[in-house]
Parts: sequence; structure tokens; C-alpha cells
Amino acid sequence: MMVNAVQELSRWAVPLLLLIILFYAIIKRVKVYECFVQGAEEGFGIAVRIIPYLVAMMMAVSIFKNAGVMDLLTGMFGQVFVLLHIPPEVIPLAIMRPFSGGGALGIAAELINSYGPDSFIGRLASTMQGSTDTTFFILTVYFGSVGVRRYRYSLAVGLLADISTFLASVYIVNKIFA
Repeated sequence: MMVNAVQELSRWAVPLLLLIILFYAIIKRVKVYECFVQGAEEGFGIAVRIIPYLVAMMMAVSIFKNAGVMDLLTGMFGQVFVLLHIPPEVIPLAIMRPFSGGGALGIAAELINSYGPDSFIGRLASTMQGSTDTTFFILTVYFGSVGVRRYRYSLAVGLLADISTFLASVYIVNKIFA
């Protein structure tokens, strides 16, 4: 029963949100198309400014993966995950997600292809993809594009949020789908 409700909610969430936004814009007499074009123009300028940061981040992720750090961390955290009843197969996803959305998506797709979308691991990978964020990417690209040089506590808070959402993903998938 709960699975059906979650599936129906997820099926209609985005279309309903778009309709609500459009109706709100009509009520407020906002020129939606003009606002969209203006935002797209500003977005293009921002995209050009962040290209150097993107290239640096992609290079760092590539070095991280090719140097064997992923395998080292997977070996280190494997036993802890087993003790917490978390499938060790999701360790690479949990490690990669704070660094790279694209890399994490590739790992999640591989897990879903290997174990199936309706398996515990497939659902956990999907939930992790949707609830965690790319902390290092955000710090590098977004902060870099607006000139923030001193992150202060942003890294610690971002990584703490990643850990808490990972654990919440495990808990929620266990409660809803197990």
C-alpha cells in the first residue's frame, strides 16, 4: 500500500509542481516566457564563468578514481557498512556522490543494471542519488563562480549533510521497501 502511494506521488509530483507555478504566475500576472528568456541569458553568462572550475573539478575526480583511492576507501569502510547492515555494494556511490554527480550517476546506473531497479540495492542507490548532494562540486563551482574564497564551515556542514542523508536513505528504504 505504501509503495503504491509513493509511486503515484512520484509520478505526479513534477507535473503538478509545474502547473502550480504556472497558475501562480498567471495570478500574479508574470510574463513567464520573458522571465524564462531573461533567466536563460543570465544562466549562459554564469555557465561561461564557471567552465574553469568545472574543468578543475572533473580533473580532480579523474585523478581520484584513477589513483585507486576509491578502491582503498571501499576496503576501509566495507566492514563498517556490514556491521551497520548496509550493503557494501553502495560504498562507491556513497564515496563518489559528494565529489561528482555524473560519476555517482554512473555508479548508480551500474548498481541498478546489476541488481535491478526494484531490488533493495537499486532502490537504495536511487534514493541516495535523489537525496544526497555533490558537496565538493558545489564548493568548487558555485562558490568559485561568485568569488567566495573562504568556505569556513561549509565543507564540514556539507559532508555532515551528505552522511546524514545517506543514513536517512538507508533508513527510509528499509522502512518503506523492506
